[in-house]
Amino acid sequence: MSRIHDALKKAEEEKAATGGVATAQPEAAQTREDAPAARSLFGSERSAGLPEVLRFNEMKEKCSRPDWKLEANANVFLDGGRSSLAAEQFRTLRSRLYQIRGDKRLKTVLVTSAVSAEGKTFVVANLAQSLVRQKDRRILIIDADLRAARQHAVLGAPSTPGLGDFLSGSADLFSVIQFGPIENLCLIPGGSSSSLREPSDLLSGPEFKQLLDRVTPMFDWILIDSPPVVPVADATMIAALCDGVLVVVKANGTDFQLAQKACQEFQEKNLIGVVLNRVEDIPGYEDYAYAYGADKSAGLNLTK
Repeated sequence: MSRIHDALKKAEEEKAATGGVATAQPEAAQTREDAPAARSLFGSERSAGLPEVLRFNEMKEKCSRPDWKLEANANVFLDGGRSSLAAEQFRTLRSRLYQIRGDKRLKTVLVTSAVSAEGKTFVVANLAQSLVRQKDRRILIIDADLRAARQHAVLGAPSTPGLGDFLSGSADLFSVIQFGPIENLCLIPGGSSSSLREPSDLLSGPEFKQLLDRVTPMFDWILIDSPPVVPVADATMIAALCDGVLVVVKANGTDFQLAQKACQEFQEKNLIGVVLNRVEDIPGYEDYAYAYGADKSAGLNLTK
């Protein structure tokens, strides 16, 4: 029996013991610091207006609070009827991530895919909403797909200013972080794409690492939406800064060779799993059913 089967069985046992909601494993104290965040790694110019030590509540007071209008068809936690089965799958995925977290550091997670239109942005948005529904959890979504940013559209949030603006030096940290109407769920959208620098140049520069160093201590989870891994190198570069990588594969849609190539890119690095998306032919599941497909120990079995 594979480790993934054991993990899912354990998640089901947890849900049965807690009335149907998967529970998280206890975290070590250092995984989310109410204590001061890391000191700024930016130069004096980049740190203008920022205190030397930044706390979550301090940032919350200074960042923007726009109204979000979540896209109904793309947010499974809005509808307890048609989408409830999908929501349960995200709770199962959440439980699995906490199990992995019990064995290794896992706080910053990159979510990518082999090619476009496989659902990685959907997975990021709903996994974040699953995580933030746990008590006192602070979640940050970063849309690092500077070539085709879509996270703001799924959440119904402003698209600018965002990561591209910050990395190009045209916006500061406070202005790019949004605190939306879902308590403790924050977003850095993709932002403007008008920079003269290529997205890969922006993401490979020191500013992105410095941003992660600055915000990571203030959140329990940071989910990074990246470009697909086969066409461009952005995801591979970002993965080096993250604790783990999830690859999203569209059921009956992604070419097996491309999916395998995407997974092999991270197999000897920090791949933690594959999310099998848009599963439609499992008895009892509707169009928005999503299943956790495989993990590194399962040999990257990409079949359903």
